[in-house]
Amino acid sequence: MEDTELDSSELGTHTYWQKAYTKEIANFEDHGDPGDVWFGEDSADRVITWICNCGIDRNTPIVDLGCGNGYTLTQLASEGFTNLLGVDYCTEAITLAEKVSKAEFPFINYKLFDITKDSIGALGTKFGLVHDKGTYDAIGLNPDNPKEHRQRYIDQVAEMISEKGLFVITSCNWTEEEIITHFSQDFDVKTAIPSPQFKFGGKVGSVVSSVVFVKK
Repeated sequence: MEDTELDSSELGTHTYWQKAYTKEIANFEDHGDPGDVWFGEDSADRVITWICNCGIDRNTPIVDLGCGNGYTLTQLASEGFTNLLGVDYCTEAITLAEKVSKAEFPFINYKLFDITKDSIGALGTKFGLVHDKGTYDAIGLNPDNPKEHRQRYIDQVAEMISEKGLFVITSCNWTEEEIITHFSQDFDVKTAIPSPQFKFGGKVGSVVSSVVFVKK
C-alpha cells in the first residue's frame, strides 16, 4: 500500500459532522430540506443506477457506510430494494436520516456505528453489497492516524461482505488507480463506473472515482 496520505482536514473530524448534521436537522424540521448530498446528486445517482441494473436480488442485504441523510438508501428503496441498513458514526446523521425516510420508507434501518472502532458483529449479518460515498475519504482526512484507520476500514469491509459480494466505493480524494491499489489484497475489480472527465495540462482526470469490487 502506498505511504502517501491525504492532507488532514476538518472534514475528517467527528466535530465537523456533528455541527453540519445538527444544522441540517434544524433545516429539515423548519422547511423540509433533507440536506446536501456529498459529491452531488449526479454522482450518487450514477452509482444508484448501476446498483439497480447490476442484477442483484432486491432482497440482498445492503449497507451504506456513512449514510449521512440516507439519500442513497431512500433512492434504492424507491427502486424496490427492501433489506437496507444505513450506518454512521455521527448520531446527528442517524437522526436526520430517520426523520427524512420514516414517512415513506419506514423499513430502512439505521444504526450508530464507527467502522474504525466497532465490531461488525453489531451489524447482525453479512452483506451482499456494501456502499460507500465519502466515508473512506473522511477517514483519510482525519488528522489522527489516518493510515491505521484506513487499514482498519479495509479489513472491516472485507469481513462484512458475504462471499462474492460487491463493494461499491466513490471517492473525490483518491484516484481510481489509488483506490484499486488500496483494496487489491481482499478484492478484485469488477468495473469502474464512468464519471464526467476534465482535461487539464494535457492530462485527463475525473472529479470523482467510483469503483466496484468483488470480494475474493
